[in-house]
Amino acid sequence: MINKITLIAGARPNFMKIAPIIHAIKKTQSINGITYRLIHTGQHFDEKMSETFFRQLNIPQPDVNLNCGGGSQAEQTASIMVAFEKELLEHPADLVLVVGDVTSTMACSIVAKKLQTKVAHVEAGIRSFDLSMPEEINRMVTDSITDYFFTTTILAGENLLKAGVSKDKIFFVGNVMIDTLLENRSKFVKPDFWDSLSLKKKNYFVLTLHRPANVDADEKLKELMDEIINNVGNFPILFPMHPRTAKVFQAIGIKADNLHIVAPLGYLEFNYLVENAMGVITDSGGITEETTVMGVPCITLRDTTERPETITMGTNELVGTNPKALKPFLDKLLSGNWKKGGIPEKWDGKAAERIIQILQEIN
Repeated sequence: MINKITLIAGARPNFMKIAPIIHAIKKTQSINGITYRLIHTGQHFDEKMSETFFRQLNIPQPDVNLNCGGGSQAEQTASIMVAFEKELLEHPADLVLVVGDVTSTMACSIVAKKLQTKVAHVEAGIRSFDLSMPEEINRMVTDSITDYFFTTTILAGENLLKAGVSKDKIFFVGNVMIDTLLENRSKFVKPDFWDSLSLKKKNYFVLTLHRPANVDADEKLKELMDEIINNVGNFPILFPMHPRTAKVFQAIGIKADNLHIVAPLGYLEFNYLVENAMGVITDSGGITEETTVMGVPCITLRDTTERPETITMGTNELVGTNPKALKPFLDKLLSGNWKKGGIPEKWDGKAAERIIQILQEIN
């Protein structure tokens, strides 16, 4: 019987996925008796990248913040494991529930299993099959020791079956991040700069970049930015800049009249910007899911994706990391010939409810 659940949140995408799970627990708490402890590993420590999300998504402050931000991949993993081991020993749980594919996901799963605690992975089974991505390693390691697998798509379940996971441990529940999107869509907030920049709906682009393949090399980033600036037809480009990107970007000194660098935004402000954009250019995985549900054209600057359904069914196109490949896609978007797209099965706002229902039934 699962009564005590420890929930792990470490980075920005995690908060969007944890929020509906907390709401689903509270909704049925008088019936299921499930209690939870919310752990913030502190993997992201920028206020705009973490604390804001607890407030905007209507979830309580974490029971503890492990303050494990900064450092290399190895240093951060080790820091989270040491801190979470102490936490879990002091506050034992029947189940540790991790979401997504960040360092915290993998680190806390390893600690839980070594302490003989069951692990549930929300968003299990997605694969890019690209081991140059730290997230792919996190996903593979987590899924190799997980007990209960909650998947966003049928394909994710098939990936797990091929890896030898027992079918009775895989649960196709849908996408919790879309739960959050649909719950908050009516609450999206116009960013402060909307009026001062004279922005108009469907008349600008949103750009996000943070992956090493795109932002770590000065010449590569400059070439990519030049291609974007020169091929969007003078439409404004709104670039909420990730701290990782800012360091490199400042050294390059790229400027253009239609390029507007803004600070990282809260969840409600950012999605207002995305929903009303002409199109989104990104190297994020989660944003491709949100644009698919909102019907916004999306161009992904990556060579691989762990979310192929956003391409086969949604509004996303995978362009690659070669800047010269970008122009034909921008031309297609500007000409009004972008595909319409559809919404994947069970991306209906009820994934978290399904997860809690399943956990209630597990003995």
